[in-house]
Amino acid sequence: MYKVMFKCIQIVTGIELPCEVQIGKNFRIDHFGDIVVSGYASFGDNCIIRNGVTVGLKNIEEKAAPVIGNNVNIGAGAKILGPITIGDHVDIGANAVVIRSVPDHCLAVGVPAKIIEKKQ
Repeated sequence: MYKVMFKCIQIVTGIELPCEVQIGKNFRIDHFGDIVVSGYASFGDNCIIRNGVTVGLKNIEEKAAPVIGNNVNIGAGAKILGPITIGDHVDIGANAVVIRSVPDHCLAVGVPAKIIEKKQ
């Protein structure tokens, strides 16, 4: 039954969010459509994702996906791939391709993403 309902929801909303994904409090999808999240991924509290976001595996052989911290804002079209960690209070820019870990209080922008420390 789960597989049938999962596929129906995926078709109707354009969101692939398996039940295995660990999601913190106040997780929000601002704009739905074209969102793919690996079952190996996890999200902290107060995360926001937008349309076109992929959070998943870098290589099919390596079953490890990103661990995303608290208060992370992921822009439209961003791709976050591989066994990496995204710190707390991080902003991922629109269309960024993040393939390495991002420390707390940083921005990740560009292809491949450059990490910029936020000014406080």
